[in-house]
Amino acid sequence: MKNRKKFYVTTPIYYTNASPHVGHIYTTIAADILARWNRLSGKDVFFLTGTDEHGQKVQETAEKAGKTPKQFVDKIAKEFQNVFKLLNISNDNFIRTTNPFHEKEVQKILQELYDKKYIYKGFYEAYYCVGCEQYKTESDLVDGKCPLHKTIPELRKEEAYLFKLSAFQNKLLKLIKTGKYQILPELRRKEIITFIKSGLKDISISRLKEKVFWGIPLPFDKKHSTFVWVDAFWNYITGIKEKKVFKKFWPADVQLMAKDIIRVHATIWPALLLATENKLPKTLFIHGYFTINGEKMSKSLGNVMDPVSLVKRYGNDSVRYYLMRNIPFGQDGDVSEKSLEDRHNNELANKLGNLVSRVTSLAEKTGIEKTENKLLKKLKFKEIEKHIENYELDKALNEIFAFIDICNEYVQNQKLWETKNKKQLYELLDSIKAIAILLWPFIPETSEKIAKNIGFDIRFENIRKPLDVKRVKKSDILFKKI
Repeated sequence: MKNRKKFYVTTPIYYTNASPHVGHIYTTIAADILARWNRLSGKDVFFLTGTDEHGQKVQETAEKAGKTPKQFVDKIAKEFQNVFKLLNISNDNFIRTTNPFHEKEVQKILQELYDKKYIYKGFYEAYYCVGCEQYKTESDLVDGKCPLHKTIPELRKEEAYLFKLSAFQNKLLKLIKTGKYQILPELRRKEIITFIKSGLKDISISRLKEKVFWGIPLPFDKKHSTFVWVDAFWNYITGIKEKKVFKKFWPADVQLMAKDIIRVHATIWPALLLATENKLPKTLFIHGYFTINGEKMSKSLGNVMDPVSLVKRYGNDSVRYYLMRNIPFGQDGDVSEKSLEDRHNNELANKLGNLVSRVTSLAEKTGIEKTENKLLKKLKFKEIEKHIENYELDKALNEIFAFIDICNEYVQNQKLWETKNKKQLYELLDSIKAIAILLWPFIPETSEKIAKNIGFDIRFENIRKPLDVKRVKKSDILFKKI
């Protein structure tokens, strides 16, 4: 058998200073959809997610909670794993940066960078935002404050080891401009080009251990611990090295993330790869932020949407579907429980659920007769494929649901409850098969129920292959109305 094409997708690793919220699951669901779609199309897929567990903020939060940092991160990492399980996330590895394998690999890389003289000892003086775990330039600040945390950053000068980021400025600019290192959407690519042109400065990659003990020690100076970025970014490599599939899957095909971490991902990360002579990921895709009922998500406003309670109320498929359908992927948008309820009732229950229920009920009573499915010609499969290749996940769903509307209209127009036309019922069942296969990356549990009930396997080739069943039982209710 010839080598199958591969597809490697990553999410950012999530910081373990607090429990998972709906923002974390948004990126992870999107990555899961891409992973499942590529598995359907016959590729070998690796999907990596995980948690970022070192640093000052974790150290401080753990102290406040009366726990050791390790106890604290163990608890939070478990919460992330549980939420992902609840949402039917099909990741191939869950990397933790406190994993001894990861820590050892990071120390190897630090030593290599030091030996190559890309890391040198100096001082670092800059504004530092504890909330972001990031040094800020004056141009990053608004009225002297961090725009994200609304706090005045500390001005710090301390002994540190620095990474020669400035040495990679021209090379990075060229790679991004020529599209060899692709940044999407276009707006974000332009933003990064402007940022790099303004000049890249060498960055601190260590902290004195007496100040931040919760980190990987530098192999060449035990008085220092690794500063977050070198440790965190290397997960994308250790996550596949740990599973012994690095050669097969590197470079990543797409790395998904939100726009608050684009600058470091589009500069420090590729520079580290260039310095260690590793290939660069093919695509960096940046999605937007969302507000909740028009307001920024924050604990103080009490509007943080908890993924666990949403799944308990609506089911995992509804939550997955809603987050992907409601906001064009890559843009900012707004979410609310009211609009989740509306889409659950009007689209999943009324359109998809109703179609499956009516057609299987009629087919059980009257039977079916195999015929050519002319209805399927109205399914825009090529467009759906193109949308997913372009990360337009909402548009792919729009096309699938446009076909669901066509099928529902067919039932109405043909008055099938009166005519009991067995050939037309077969066409509809065969169309439902195609719908379920296409929806599997988005709402896997529901698609699997449909497949089991009607009797087909969820495989790409089965979209066009005529359904081969004699008898059908009425489907259970797929979505209970709220």
